[in-house]
Amino acid sequence: GNKDYWKKDHCYAGTLVTQGTGVILVEKIGAETDYGKIGINVAESPDRPTPMEKQTRKLVKICAMIAAVLFLMVCIITYFNLPDREFKERIIESILSGITLAMAMIPEEFPVILTVFLSMGAWRLAKKSSLVRRLPSVETLGAVSVLCVDKTGTITMNKMRVRECWAFNNNITEINKIMGMACEIDAYDPMEYAILDYCEDNNISKDELFKGDLISEYSFTNERKMMGHVWKVEDEAIIAAKGSAEKILTLCRLEEEEKKIVENKIFSMSSKGLRVLGIGRMILQDERDIPETLEECRLEFLGLVGLQDPPRENVKDDIASCIKAGIRVVMITGDNGITASAIAKQVGIPHSSDIITGDELSAMTDEKLKERIKDVSIFSRVMPEHKMRIVKAFKENGDVVAMTGDGVNDAPALKYADIGIAMGKRGSEVSREAADLILLDDNFSTIVDTIKDGRRIYDNMRKAIGYVFTIHIPIAFASLLAPMLDIRSSMLLLLPVHVVLLELLIDPTCSIVLERQPSEIDIMERKPRNSKESILTASILIKSIIQGIVLFGASFASYYLYLNNNPGQAEIARSIGLAIIMLSNMLLVQVNSSESEFAYRSMMNLKKDPVMWAVGFGTLIGLGLILYTPIAEFLSLAPLTLNQVLRVIVTSFIAVMWYDVVKIFKKVRRGRIK
Repeated sequence: GNKDYWKKDHCYAGTLVTQGTGVILVEKIGAETDYGKIGINVAESPDRPTPMEKQTRKLVKICAMIAAVLFLMVCIITYFNLPDREFKERIIESILSGITLAMAMIPEEFPVILTVFLSMGAWRLAKKSSLVRRLPSVETLGAVSVLCVDKTGTITMNKMRVRECWAFNNNITEINKIMGMACEIDAYDPMEYAILDYCEDNNISKDELFKGDLISEYSFTNERKMMGHVWKVEDEAIIAAKGSAEKILTLCRLEEEEKKIVENKIFSMSSKGLRVLGIGRMILQDERDIPETLEECRLEFLGLVGLQDPPRENVKDDIASCIKAGIRVVMITGDNGITASAIAKQVGIPHSSDIITGDELSAMTDEKLKERIKDVSIFSRVMPEHKMRIVKAFKENGDVVAMTGDGVNDAPALKYADIGIAMGKRGSEVSREAADLILLDDNFSTIVDTIKDGRRIYDNMRKAIGYVFTIHIPIAFASLLAPMLDIRSSMLLLLPVHVVLLELLIDPTCSIVLERQPSEIDIMERKPRNSKESILTASILIKSIIQGIVLFGASFASYYLYLNNNPGQAEIARSIGLAIIMLSNMLLVQVNSSESEFAYRSMMNLKKDPVMWAVGFGTLIGLGLILYTPIAEFLSLAPLTLNQVLRVIVTSFIAVMWYDVVKIFKKVRRGRIK
């Protein structure tokens, strides 16, 4: 940011103080502080509609336009079809017919589908320990093509252990003692915990380590990558320093051969996936000689200590399933490259030997980074500000990026990524605020499950929207054809009240049953979907239209033939047509609930699901009520004979189940292609 803007003698709200003491005079509070101003900006920033919301808006507009055109057509045709009525009646009749059609055409289920699917999705994810903070991100999850993860704690267990200790002069007790003295007395860093535990195991107690007086310290910074403590023990001052082995070496006087030996040892320890620290000390007789900074010290090199944070148990399988699903796993770490590469190899990240370091990244232009990032998946010695650039480069290459983070400084990158994933256990409050998703168990497997669920939800949403189109076609066509075939308005297949009745049936069926469908078998074996692709693709639309027309043909033809043979019995003809639409609707959900499995399998998948049974029986009971109780008269329907009922069942079955035959052909074709 602007260097002159931040005053050196001020402490800003939201600052995290890690060490030191001080007395502070408060000048501004709340929204007046700089931190508060950021909060106001965040609150005022407009919410961008997600791709999903944009697509839905477009769909609804198109449908509304079609409905308007058809409304006018039907009004005009009906008007000319009624030459024997008086003007007022003709107008009312024609407008009513037009309204029936317009109602049938506008898919008002879309908002319901969106809300129900996303909120149910979020609820299901919460049961699997991912907390969704922004609903639309549930659907974006399915499109993730790059997953940037922190090594520590996400891929590894975040439980450091000292695995190897190498003393340069074979004095192992000395190095153990100095590395303990270089730790904080109240350790909070996992590495320091590990070192102090190791000292305990080697019979060096905390009391012995910290028995002197701590007179000064050199604090750890990201640039310095090392730290030191100055202890006064008896009458001499001891500087105990530890840090990145390469950096500590620069402060030690070693012969070229000795340096070579140390560098080889660093390499061999790093290759085993150990994080290597260098340990050095300096003994001074006079306290006044203590250097101002650690960089001015001339240390005596004592040796190396290798710590390891072992990978989580299932990470290897999870990464394999990501790769299978066409998702690139990118590892970002503050460790050195060799350690990162060794861990990447252990967990199966491809190209584990190609690495970009933080220094290379700083020297790289954004254009160069966009090129390099296409085949490099490991970033080592990364500073927090680099993460934002990495995310940006992937996004500019057209990827949909999910990114995990836990620190305050990860917040901008989390906000910038398409899906920011914060760690719930060890994450900071700020990172959780900036994220779209919070992992309650900090587990990599949960991320993979969440992506799988995102894909399932999007898939089912597509099926539901396709289904809505299908079921609206017979309703709309019936209203459109009647005036053309010169059917009197009292004889129509669907009166406005029936359209409302069908709508009552459609909403719950599509949103509840299709939302519950389990994922397709191959869901984690396909590439991520193109995020620019519309939710209603040409193939889904064509399939919906064909299914709709077949269903319309079956119901309208049954109604029309009966009406032609028995002109006085419009009620029975209408009941036959309506029953076919209602039964087909129930079967249609099962047929469309999977692209690869047959309807029978879809039913079996949900055979223990009470909701599906409720919807099925609900439809049948509803049909019974409107045909065989006094309600029938009110709805202008009539009871059907057993013979007619059987015909209705067979017709419905044929009208819908033909799509299962198409699935067989698809399977055969895929089989050949495979």
